[in-house]
Amino acid sequence: MKLEEIYQPIADDLKAMESILEASVKESKNRSIQAMSGSLLKSGGKKLRPALVILSEKAASAGKNSSCNHDELIMLASAVELIHIASLIHDDVLDGATMRRSKPSINAELGDDISIIFGDYIYSKAFDLIGKCRNPDVFDCISQAIHAMCEGELIQVYQRGNLNLSKDRYITIVRKKTASLLAACCHAGGILGNHNQTVQTTLKGFGLNFGIAFQIIDDCKDLISEERALGKHPGQDMVAGDMTLPLLDLLDAVGQRERQEIKRMFESKIDKSRLEKIRRMYINSNALSMTRQTTLYYINQAKCKLDELEDSDYKRSLNYLIDYIIPGKLFNSAR
Repeated sequence: MKLEEIYQPIADDLKAMESILEASVKESKNRSIQAMSGSLLKSGGKKLRPALVILSEKAASAGKNSSCNHDELIMLASAVELIHIASLIHDDVLDGATMRRSKPSINAELGDDISIIFGDYIYSKAFDLIGKCRNPDVFDCISQAIHAMCEGELIQVYQRGNLNLSKDRYITIVRKKTASLLAACCHAGGILGNHNQTVQTTLKGFGLNFGIAFQIIDDCKDLISEERALGKHPGQDMVAGDMTLPLLDLLDAVGQRERQEIKRMFESKIDKSRLEKIRRMYINSNALSMTRQTTLYYINQAKCKLDELEDSDYKRSLNYLIDYIIPGKLFNSAR
């Protein structure tokens, strides 16, 4: 199913979100900032995080009279997309990435200094929108997620090149760096809808498990997908020295000789030929199956959380989103 079909129940809401997004980042009178903002908006993206905010609130409100302020819901959806965009800008600087969504990254075009400050500018616009929601619980929810994101990023950078990183530590990094914001999107939607604590916890749990599965799949794609499908250079995680679950699974799946070979490759510079060799080792070993099993665990946990909600078009869209992120060639057993 295409993303447009999944988003159909909230198509008008997403259009409203994009209008607020555009107005927010383009309100500066400085022409350079306007140009950067305009280029940023044209880069596209799945709009996954704003969709989660809106779908979560509406799924929780199905069959009930929602007390959610629609304008505030759309502002919140716009804010979380800005937070995501800002984090990507900063990530590209940290990773030295030169491509994003099949286009040159901002740091590749304008340099690291401008990219870092522009990312901060985008963050400030996000918090301006969150403040307009006039809900301290929402502000607390999102600010805690950003704190976790920064902590996760710090841990990941600190652990770069550590081939002895435990899988539990990896999951902790993923939970903080990626899943915390997705969980907050779902949780904040429940807060704005004035849903009870049980519903809010259910939505947050869905977002957290969805987010962990999403990142593991993304890490797997980085290792084995082609540039055309990724929209960026493959193997970026390994070039940066980031320890991902596919790599950790590979180290567990191969023998001592291959393990030492992988370690030697990491001690030297990861180039295209070494990346291809690691890719083949991963595909031809039991590592892919190991990564698949871990991913399916979190996918199933996310689906179990959705089972606690009343049936609706919005709940079905959330389920479809889970299926959407699963690469068919890798995870056929999940179909």
